[in-house]
Amino acid sequence: MTDKIGELKLDVAELSRLSGICERTRVKDLISVETRRLETEISRLTELQQATQPANGAVESKPSTVSQNKCYDVKISNYAWDQSDKLVKIFVTLENVQNLPEDNVICTFTDRSFELVVKGLENKNYLLPIKNLLEEINPNESKWKVKKNSVVVFLTKKESAKTWSHLTSVEKKAKEAKAPPKFKDNADVSTGIMDVMREMYENGDDEMKRTIMKSWAESSARGGF
Repeated sequence: MTDKIGELKLDVAELSRLSGICERTRVKDLISVETRRLETEISRLTELQQATQPANGAVESKPSTVSQNKCYDVKISNYAWDQSDKLVKIFVTLENVQNLPEDNVICTFTDRSFELVVKGLENKNYLLPIKNLLEEINPNESKWKVKKNSVVVFLTKKESAKTWSHLTSVEKKAKEAKAPPKFKDNADVSTGIMDVMREMYENGDDEMKRTIMKSWAESSARGGF
């Protein structure tokens, strides 16, 4: 088709040359009519060529393979906390967390718990579930904020100006268990400690349960409890 278009263009050029040297009006009119006919044919063939070229020259596209790295869950065990009259603040250090989309960092709240979830940070999902808070909070007023290399969770105290001695009730009981209790005799001491540790084990998280199991094992080896 390209060759035919080229030939027609040469014919048009020759007719234009002849029209320039022709002196008779009728002959010039005939040349003009033929020139227009050839130009029309050239336009038709050019459009037809353009319409068929994509189909003939199309390159089969292959689906691109996108490498998707699987994320795995990591439980956050290191964090710090502080408080003011109205808030309890939890500080979690996570490098480059500020580069994540906003929807990848979420935190949910209840009256006595919260859970921070950071998704897709360097192929890891970071989780911080905290249950059995020492005091009740206001879930609707609690929030979180992403900063450079960190996330801060703000827990709004239900009772303002009330000081929390510990973040969770489990931590408080663990602290109290280490203090020497006042009992009348050795039997009461052993029974009381066992009751406290049993309650801590039942209400504690995985880390607390491992700690208690280790303490029991060490005490049994020494002949205690």
